[in-house]
Amino acid sequence: MIDLSIQTVAMLAFAAFAAGFVDSIAGGGGLITVPALLLAGFTPVQALATNKLQGMFGSGSATIHYASKGHVDLRRQLPSALLALVGSAIGALLATIVPGDILRAALPIVLIAIALYFAFKPNMNDVDRAERLSPFLFGLTLVPAIGFYDGLFGPGAGSFYMLAFVALAGYGVLKATAHTKLLNFASNIGGFIVFAAFGVVYWKIGLMMGVAQFLGARVGASLAMRIGARLIKPLLVIVCLALAVKLLADPANPLRALIGV
Repeated sequence: MIDLSIQTVAMLAFAAFAAGFVDSIAGGGGLITVPALLLAGFTPVQALATNKLQGMFGSGSATIHYASKGHVDLRRQLPSALLALVGSAIGALLATIVPGDILRAALPIVLIAIALYFAFKPNMNDVDRAERLSPFLFGLTLVPAIGFYDGLFGPGAGSFYMLAFVALAGYGVLKATAHTKLLNFASNIGGFIVFAAFGVVYWKIGLMMGVAQFLGARVGASLAMRIGARLIKPLLVIVCLALAVKLLADPANPLRALIGV
């Protein structure tokens, strides 16, 4: 049992609200909530598991809000959501088997590349473009693959979905954001089911943070729909770079040894 002060609980609630706001627009909410949970005294496994619980509220809130405004067809996207859920559950099951060092070393480089893509690609707006991959192949390959990564490791999954939707599915930035939140919601559920089965979820704090994240995501999604790519694009670039810097700052990241830091 973790004994938390009122100040710590308030800090976690604020972190969850901020994470919901940021995540509903550009992803990367775990960049805020996971460190906050660790600072509160949670073990890494408890932090990841509890983060999945509260993350479901934020991604679910954003998904409902986007869908209510017609930016995502929930019924049509149900098969993709189920594949993301299954992929995430398998990833969570294998989290203790697959070496995490490879992912920790490669992820900062990939995130910086995504940030550069969105920062410098011309005509990046809310208009749909020609798709480079059919919806069937997209849903059968990339969706469960990113869901698997989300369950296995997690950071940056939303950015990967965004990149895939814009670069391969031909979606405009706002539409890509809406669909990303749906698949994030599904992969959060998949990972959460596995963590809950192993009994590592801290329910009271997770539910409290979930309410705060739900509210933050509601505000963020409303802003994203009002402003569109002018808000989503720069925030996505900032989140990707911030997450890359955080991962590189981790003394345990094997990439630091490779570059002589």
